[in-house]
Formats: sequence, structure tokens, C-alpha cells
Amino acid sequence: MTPGIDPAAPVVSARGVRKSFTTKDGAVVEAVRGIDVEVRRGEAFGFLGPNGAGKSSTMRMVGAVSPVSAGELRILGLDPAVDGPRIRARLGVCPQEDTLDNELNVRDNLVIYARYFGLSRAVARERADELLEFANLTDKARAKVEELSGGMKRRLTIARSLVNRPEVLLLDEPTTGLDPQARHVLWDQLFRLKQSGVTLVLTTHYMDEAEQLCDRLVVMDKGLIAAEGAPLDLIRTHSSREVAELRFAPGQQDAALPGVEAAVAGLRARVEALPDRALVYADDGEAVLGAVHDAGVRPAATLVRRASLEDVFLRLTGRTLVD
Repeated sequence: MTPGIDPAAPVVSARGVRKSFTTKDGAVVEAVRGIDVEVRRGEAFGFLGPNGAGKSSTMRMVGAVSPVSAGELRILGLDPAVDGPRIRARLGVCPQEDTLDNELNVRDNLVIYARYFGLSRAVARERADELLEFANLTDKARAKVEELSGGMKRRLTIARSLVNRPEVLLLDEPTTGLDPQARHVLWDQLFRLKQSGVTLVLTTHYMDEAEQLCDRLVVMDKGLIAAEGAPLDLIRTHSSREVAELRFAPGQQDAALPGVEAAVAGLRARVEALPDRALVYADDGEAVLGAVHDAGVRPAATLVRRASLEDVFLRLTGRTLVD
């Protein structure tokens, strides 16, 4: 941490922040429509929402590479409008797309990037070796980037974002496109970073990722914040303990829904109809299935699961995260 910085002060403070763009035909698009956000030092904070919710636009403003259109934004206590270089020197940025240099080997990708921050050659090489070990890529140090798997490339991108020992690491959709095993490896790396004191700010549209990584998060939709809190608190507040999913044969769901609603009326349950299934929110999902069966309703397939952040999003916005 930079000397003289209050450890209790937020690393990100946004008040009424807006971001607007003008299209080629002159239309004004408001990507972020007035948000209030506070990120505490040492936590993992997430922006959860579908594509187009305003997450990436917010991250670019927090990264001091895109000016705010209105409102007040402070990063590490500094104003990005006048202190952009000082802020960026203390941030690490992992973009949504890997921007590695395919002409260089894995180690040189780190060494040369470290030189951009003014590190000497000796220090840059030492730092590169540390980060290769952290990313479990030491045995790939001399390999070309194009030889790496998608998960390895992502780990290298995160390692590169750490060459300047940042106080805050910004991650835009960090595991998009990765298989489940690679995602879990990456989650472990990010957890270790947080344990070491690095503040994580990430965007994601994966509900399980948000639940695994985030101490707190905001649910974003159409440039606004719909809710804020710890993942479990949001689920408790906006959803039931369990969800029963009912799938019907094509063309049969609309006719079956009145029967489902009548069957669960005494269970304090709530029914949501999606294009491909009906969701019944209740404290006891098995009781829902029993009531539906006793009422003579026969879904083609059923599933009982615990409620998730996607259910929170559906309750708050009327649509799913993948809309």
C-alpha cells in the first residue's frame, strides 16, 4: 500500500456516475445511467449482469482510461480526470480479451511488459520468474504464446497484469471461454491474490463465479444498479431457499401453468415462466414436485436446486442473465 493512504478509505468511490457515447449517426447512448459504488480495500467486488448492462463501461472508467460523463469518481483517493497516470501506475488490468504478444515467448511477454513500468532488466526478469511460478507456467517459460491452452493464456494475462505489484486488480470477464477445470484453477489464483491483500474488482455474467469470488457485488441491468450486497444476502433477500424447475414437452407449458400455480398455492411458492421451463420458488423444492404430481400435472423433466444469483437477477429485472 502507498504510504500515507488511509487503509479504511475506499479504493473506488462513485457517486452518480454516468457514461454516454455518441454513435456515428449522432444518437446518444447512455451506457451507465447514474450509479453509486464503493469498493473497500482488500475485498473482491463484482459487477454482475448480462452483456450490455454497463459493466465494461464502468470498468474502463475505474481503470482511468475512459472519462466519466457526469458524477464524481475517485480511485485510490485520486481524481482520474487529473491523476490518470498516477492511478494507472497502481492498478493491474486484465482485459476481457487476451492481448498477449504472439511473437514473444511466455517469459518475454512478462519481461517486456514489466519494462513499460520502468523496472530495470534485472528486476523485470526476477519479477517475471516470480509470476511464472505464481501462474504455474514455469515449465512453459520458453514456449510461444500460440502453444498455450486457453486457460494458460488467461493465467499469463493475469500474471502480466501483476508485474507492477498493483494495489487493485481489475478483471473484465476473467474466465469467459474457459472450460470448467481451467475456471477453477483461475479462481484459486484469484483467491490467493485476495488473501495477499490485493483488491479485486471484476465483471462477470457467470453466477457461480460471482458467488465463489465476490465478498460483495452489485447487480447491474441497463446501466443501473438493481441491488447490492453479499451474494448469500442477496439470495436470501430476493429469492427462496430452493427452486423447482419444471420442463414440459414443446407446446404444453402454457396449458400446464395454471395447474402448477393451483398445485403450489398452499406452499407460499412463486411461479416464473421462462421460454424453456417453469421455475417454482419455495423453501422446499421436493414438496413442490409432490404437490405438482398430486395435482395430476406431468412435466417431462424436473430438477430441484438451491437458489442462485441468476434467480435474484430474474426477480429484479424480469429476465435471465443470458438474455
